[in-house]
Amino acid sequence: MTTAAPETPLELKGAALKVATFKGAIVLIDGPAGTGKTRGVLEKVYACAHKYAGCRILLVRKTRASLTESVLVTFESKVALPGDPCLKGPGRAHRQAYHFANGSTIVCGGMDNADRVMSTEYDLIVGFEATELTEDDAEKLLTRLRNGVMPYQQAIFDCNPGAPTHWLKRWADAGRATRFPSRHEDNPSVTPEYLAVLDGLTGHRHARLRLGLWAAAEGVVYPEWDASVHLVDRFDIPADWRRFRSIDFGYTNPFVCQWWAVDGDGRAYLYRELYHTRRTVRDHAQDIKRLSQGERYEATVTDHDAEDRATLDQEGIGSIPARKDVTVGIQAVAARLRPAGDGRPRLFVLRDSRAGLDPSLTEAKKPTCTAEEWDGYCWNESKEGKPVKEEPVKVDDHGMDAVRYFVMHLDGGVSVGASVIAAVAPPPKPVSVSWDERRKDPNFGFGPVR
Repeated sequence: MTTAAPETPLELKGAALKVATFKGAIVLIDGPAGTGKTRGVLEKVYACAHKYAGCRILLVRKTRASLTESVLVTFESKVALPGDPCLKGPGRAHRQAYHFANGSTIVCGGMDNADRVMSTEYDLIVGFEATELTEDDAEKLLTRLRNGVMPYQQAIFDCNPGAPTHWLKRWADAGRATRFPSRHEDNPSVTPEYLAVLDGLTGHRHARLRLGLWAAAEGVVYPEWDASVHLVDRFDIPADWRRFRSIDFGYTNPFVCQWWAVDGDGRAYLYRELYHTRRTVRDHAQDIKRLSQGERYEATVTDHDAEDRATLDQEGIGSIPARKDVTVGIQAVAARLRPAGDGRPRLFVLRDSRAGLDPSLTEAKKPTCTAEEWDGYCWNESKEGKPVKEEPVKVDDHGMDAVRYFVMHLDGGVSVGASVIAAVAPPPKPVSVSWDERRKDPNFGFGPVR
């Protein structure tokens, strides 16, 4: 028996209701955190799958891993009716599609495997966290809107606001996309406690996540950072690349351990990361050793805390103190972010490098990894409100500190003794184990990999 289409769209409010009934070609639904944007869009997706037999719908994010642990959780737990046959089949991590009894299909994909999602045609495409997508990603997706089963073909882009220069904002301002701003009043389930969390944010995060404004960070330390250039898709790190670890200690604030690889041309890639609060250094040390199995490191560079460094040493992780010259370090990082003689920068971050998500940071609307710190890392302001380019704000900067420690070690001429190398890299021979293989290990990290 076919499950009846739910009537939920009739209960939607504000922007979510407008999107549910709109039939234009390109839609932007944006607004602060917690306004029900994603839930509302998924309600439309579910209703269309039931209403238009044989239609094809694509749910997509920049990476498939990020889609799995965000959008698909909401779809399965809050949108699809219990017992709907579409929920049968593989678990979320391995699911390629939701198949409906009427022949409709909802495909799940990421632009990190664009060939797969671009190999077929769709009636409806939804790009979630669309500020992560490039304009080229969006243009490619639009070419696949030609399945012709639904009476209209549509692309919906769902996001919190980003910088005012973002291509999505430009599309909306030029009339290429129809924009529906979402507000907290649209979501009857939002609580005063949740709004208090958003009220506690500062700077551009408050402007974007509480007020719903397309706002740039004032006085950003690294204007050279460009996520479309420096944030790159994952790949297996060759066994012969140089490797390093960089650590910024923390407990109430995040403890950050970064794994870096450097290729033969001196390009550095952050390829793995622990970013977590309220865990002891000893607990982190166990995860670091497990995640580091089979790899050799030239150095583990850390913050100067003597007690924490001693704990690492007791756990068999030798370290050297970082050079903490802030101004010099920032200049060194900025130099690596700029294009070199071959037109490419010398510093990159691989997407989905975080090994485990700290849910408390998500709830607090704080960065959950280094990649989320860059565009909010700003200079302090003087009494006159002007940036003081000697003192970065000491908020949400823990990954930034670890990046600086690593770059200062790599480019600052710090020597590493043979005893240190032996202490941080006990395996006598490197063993190449792919990232995908590590993800299959149920004991990998300290929880589900996202």
